[in-house]
Amino acid sequence: MFFLLRMAFWLGLVLILLPSGASQQPQGSQVAASDAISAASATVGDLRQFCARQPDACTVGSHVANQLGSRAQAGARMLYEFVTDSLKRKEAASGNASRDGKPSADAAVADKDSQNTLTPTDLSAPWRGPAPRKDARHAV
Repeated sequence: MFFLLRMAFWLGLVLILLPSGASQQPQGSQVAASDAISAASATVGDLRQFCARQPDACTVGSHVANQLGSRAQAGARMLYEFVTDSLKRKEAASGNASRDGKPSADAAVADKDSQNTLTPTDLSAPWRGPAPRKDARHAV
């Protein structure tokens, strides 16, 4: 939740600082910098008291933030592993070939790691149960 507040703050700041055309500004709506700062400080003070007013919302928000953080961490880990694995494969393919054009032992090990990854339980046939009886006494 705090991330969303920070993101909204920075996005608002960027939108405020973007230049606008002179024809788009209405006359008489000038805001002084001191008024903007006092309004911003009042908003921050109000946001600090939000958890005291709505404890359930803060609890749920913290759980959501923790879950999103762990998902982002897992995604970053997967991306890191993918990039490092692809870089290793690229290096093995380009730099580790022997003089006669055959791949070296390091490239063979990298290829072997990606094959034969099924466990014996993955390779076993699924259970099918007993075959139905073909007895004349129990015909439908």
